[in-house]
Amino acid sequence: MVVNFSGMPSASSIFTAYASLSALVMLIQTMLNQLMPRQFQHYIWSFIQNYLRTLPSNAAIIIEERDGMSSNEVYNAAEIYLSTKIRENIDRLKVSKRHKDNNLTVKFAQCEKIVDFFEGIELEWRFVYEEKKKSSKVIDEDSDNLLFMAEKKYFELCFNKKHKNKVLDVYVPFMLEKAKSIRAENKVVKLHTLASSVSYSSSILWDSINLQHPSTFDTLAIETNIKKAIIDDLDRFVRRKEFYKKVGKAWKRGYLLYGPPGTGKSSLIAAMANYLKFDIYDLELTNVKRDSDLRKLLLRTANRSILVIEDIDCSVELPDRKELMCADGHGRPHDLKFTLSGLLNFIDGLWSSCGDERIIVFTTNKREKLDPALLRPGRMDMHIHMSYLTPDGFKLLASTYLGIQGHHPLFDEIGESIQSMKITPAEVAEELMKSDDPDTSLQGLVNFLNCKRIETDLSKIKGKEENEVHNVKGLASDDSDIEAVTD
Repeated sequence: MVVNFSGMPSASSIFTAYASLSALVMLIQTMLNQLMPRQFQHYIWSFIQNYLRTLPSNAAIIIEERDGMSSNEVYNAAEIYLSTKIRENIDRLKVSKRHKDNNLTVKFAQCEKIVDFFEGIELEWRFVYEEKKKSSKVIDEDSDNLLFMAEKKYFELCFNKKHKNKVLDVYVPFMLEKAKSIRAENKVVKLHTLASSVSYSSSILWDSINLQHPSTFDTLAIETNIKKAIIDDLDRFVRRKEFYKKVGKAWKRGYLLYGPPGTGKSSLIAAMANYLKFDIYDLELTNVKRDSDLRKLLLRTANRSILVIEDIDCSVELPDRKELMCADGHGRPHDLKFTLSGLLNFIDGLWSSCGDERIIVFTTNKREKLDPALLRPGRMDMHIHMSYLTPDGFKLLASTYLGIQGHHPLFDEIGESIQSMKITPAEVAEELMKSDDPDTSLQGLVNFLNCKRIETDLSKIKGKEENEVHNVKGLASDDSDIEAVTD
């Protein structure tokens, strides 16, 4: 085999070209040193290096505070996760603590940057806060309301793009689980209420405080079998995520608490929240002006929460669909926007599936006043009658308020009185709080029950007399009518 080297340059030609190139580089370097200060050269070189470093190799993930009308769970998790890391790296922090909080809440006070490491990967977090002027107005197309966009917050997560799959598939789920663990450890049940009328602004819909209601199932003066049934139902509900998914139903549960005032409906709701560690959203229907407002409120409630609508029978008048069609002959009148159909769709329609592990509780003093459409299964799954106090319930109150564990000589007399009269737990609890001495408190309760019995007997006698008078007048009226017909 013969190789032809005739087309290749000679060694002397290559050496001459190399020498010329070296001389040119030295000439350019000499000119740069003479014309350009070293500090400026260093700045340009650093800029070029940083630019080349970020161009092809870095990737970024933007995590905004809100996803449309809903809150972004990844943003909330990132805020909780990074709160454990920003103390060492950030000089300007936002610190707060509410009553009963276990730890301080630490957040970013301004746009900041911190670095996290995960399995050898360097991840740079950047918090961005943009405050907008009040002059930037938008129209909410659903409600035609004028809204003010006040601020925008988001996280930017930067990393080498070769780790993109690992960051998305491993790091982000790790962060979510870590945040969930931190949240559970520091969980304080909160009570949310409307911060402003939703008819005028939806920039801030819910405001919250820590729930300080100490009620638990151990302190509730209700029948033991009812209490056990409620606890079993709650336990079954929270562990059946896959079951609800399998049967194709939204992961929610509806309860109707009905009974006379003072029988412990609000205390039962607080006990449910404390037992499950669920936040409570107290919704006043009188503040809801239209169906679209109700949908927005639902979207802005968190998972693992209890939505409470108290006194549903008297909080707002709900026209049904027939009344709406008859209003003007064509459909919904312009001045009537919040409807029974909107409420029903909120409970078990398509909008009810926008969230998981939610409980809806309605309370009423008179169940018979409610529209039957509200009471069917799937809307109110469990109806709980909060009745008057029983002797067993009284013993629990005596144990809770007075510390009496065994039997007391006055228990039999008090039990007989409670069984023969309609006494609410609230009335008895008020009497038991009047003295720290058990004997004094129980004797005061005996006196109260005796007075209550006398008042009840007098009321019955008065009612009987009024009925007799009414019957006499009725007979006289009938006689005159007969005489008139005869004439």
